[in-house]
Amino acid sequence: MGNGTSIGRVRGLGSAHEGPHHWMLQRFTAIGNLVLVVWFLASMLMLPDMSYATVSKWLAAPIPAAAIVLLIISTFWHARLGLQVMIEDYVHTPGNRFAALALLNVALVAGAVFGIFCIVRLALGGAA
Repeated sequence: MGNGTSIGRVRGLGSAHEGPHHWMLQRFTAIGNLVLVVWFLASMLMLPDMSYATVSKWLAAPIPAAAIVLLIISTFWHARLGLQVMIEDYVHTPGNRFAALALLNVALVAGAVFGIFCIVRLALGGAA
């Protein structure tokens, strides 16, 4: 095993074994998003009108509120997984990669928390 060539430096290191797990998580969140978005669109079409009062009343029920929270979590998680792969593939400097991944995590967690907060507030009737 030589260390003079590129192949010699990596030979025998093996796989990190993180790819299949990441790939499966992205597929599971995609399936969850598909199911929840179809449910959401069907639910919106079945409402009599799209007024604030009607949608707030609909969100006050526990099942729609919980499903929308699941949709928010699944959507933001799916976005994080996809953007993480993009950053890991195209940002080569370790410091820049770390900063981009940290910024990505902060932004997506903040967005998900804000969305969940808004849904919980509507579901509990605090924004009437």
